[in-house]
Amino acid sequence: MLPLILLLHIFIGATLAGVAIVVVLVMGWGGLWPILGAAGAGFLVAFPAAWLVARNLHGDG
Repeated sequence: MLPLILLLHIFIGATLAGVAIVVVLVMGWGGLWPILGAAGAGFLVAFPAAWLVARNLHGDG
């Protein structure tokens, strides 16, 4: 199941990071650190999200 989690993390992480960056920019925080923080937060939040999606796809949940 690990390869499925990693594959899903690529797509979910990119999506969540992109959404977080758009939110930060809409809020008017256009500096380097807020954008990097939003991208990092999206990357980190994608790990449990990918695990949950993979578990449901695999039939364990």
